Amino acid sequence: MTNFSQELLTWFDAVRADLPWRSPVPNDYHVWLSEIMLQQTQIETVIPYYKRFINLYPTIVHLANAPLDAIL
Repeated sequence: MTNFSQELLTWFDAVRADLPWRSPVPNDYHVWLSEIMLQQTQIETVIPYYKRFINLYPTIVHLANAPLDAIL
C-alpha cells in the first residue's frame, strides 16, 4: 500500500462519522439502501427514514417480498 493510501485510511478512521449503515462487518444491503437514499437528500434527513425502512425491510428478501405500493 502506498504511503498516501495509508495516510488516507488513517485519516478516515480518525474522522469518520458514526452512521447507522456502517458497522465493523459491513452489510451490503444496508450500504446499498443508504446510497440510494442519499442521492436525494442529506445524511441528517436520511437517517430517520433509513432506520424506519430497515425496521420494515431488514433484509433484501423482506424487500423483495413486500408489495410495491408499501415500498413506495
